[in-house]
Amino acid sequence: MSGILYGVGVGPGDPELMTVKAVRLLKEADVLFVPQSGKGEPLAYAIAKQAVPSIGEKPFHEVKMPMSRDAAILEKSHDAAATRVMELLEDGKTVAFLTLGDPSIYSTYSYVHKKVLRLGGRAEMIPGVPSFCAAAAALNASLAGGAELLHIIPASYEGADQGLSYPGTKVLMKTGKAFPEVKKALAERGLLQSARMVQRCGLPGQVIYDDVENAGDEAGYLSILVVQGDAQ
Repeated sequence: MSGILYGVGVGPGDPELMTVKAVRLLKEADVLFVPQSGKGEPLAYAIAKQAVPSIGEKPFHEVKMPMSRDAAILEKSHDAAATRVMELLEDGKTVAFLTLGDPSIYSTYSYVHKKVLRLGGRAEMIPGVPSFCAAAAALNASLAGGAELLHIIPASYEGADQGLSYPGTKVLMKTGKAFPEVKKALAERGLLQSARMVQRCGLPGQVIYDDVENAGDEAGYLSILVVQGDAQ
């Protein structure tokens, strides 16, 4: 089997943040895989196409990602993607699976990656700029220094509010519809004034909230919260 799968991180949104290696591999790839959970052009594909217009001429497969947390439903989707990837690898194809941010951080690709390796395929991860690093840059702030702790928390999942009690900097990802609850949890711990947020980081319509309390309940979509301070 001479084919290989690359999980390519395209960064958070700004195509200029894509790495030189990511650009090269997208130019060399025979086939692209792109996760799709909604309608319209997949976001990762749209970002990559700005940096590498020629990928618009390459065949690509949309990996349907159901808007569900049901493990069985998601497993079925991941299995289907891995099976199709293996067919292409057996034909000697170079496959690039696009993913927002970095493929090792809360990425759909990581599930497909593991399955392809278990099936005997070759697969590598190509790092990208994580969204929370780009958000820190947009805020013109350092996330951590010296012996400071840094915690990455998936805010929309059960138990995430417990992470707000950790010492050091807290980065809340995947806020989505849970944003009102996140604001409430921040307020209860005296952290609301310590929180700042970047919505649509690196994308058209980027918004920075220095005062999260004034952000509407819908502001959690594609948002990163940075909380620098300890709970009271």
